[in-house]
Amino acid sequence: MSNWLVANSWFAGRDIGRRADELIDVRVRDSERQGAPMEPFPAAVRAVREYGLLRLVRSAASRPALVMKPTVGYEGDAAEIAELARCLGQRVFPVGYEESEYGLVIVDELGRYFQLHHTGEYFMGMDAHDMFSRFINAVAGPDVERFYASRGCP
Repeated sequence: MSNWLVANSWFAGRDIGRRADELIDVRVRDSERQGAPMEPFPAAVRAVREYGLLRLVRSAASRPALVMKPTVGYEGDAAEIAELARCLGQRVFPVGYEESEYGLVIVDELGRYFQLHHTGEYFMGMDAHDMFSRFINAVAGPDVERFYASRGCP
């Protein structure tokens, strides 16, 4: 895993510092504009500081990449993200997207990763390294419903 990350411009101790704060602030302001305010929490801040602005390519032979940029989204995504948070029973925050289909990469307070995709919501990994491993090996995650803490979720 570390070799793949290093090949994609990551390094141990990476911290984009003030730039991470700026990216997070852009996303917070956009969620407020959309009427579904989000606030960052430690797991989200850590993810953006360590992996922010990286384009993590699956392999040299394939196009799919994870782009770790929390500012990318679409109109109405804040409400969908808020609904995911309600169903998981945890705050969530977007930290990137999957480049080929623009599915949003979301982290929850426990450090678990999920994808908000036009075909549904999916589990991506128990932590960043699990998510990256699943991504590299093209392991599809289960539907997110198995992680719901609340009844009455879609």
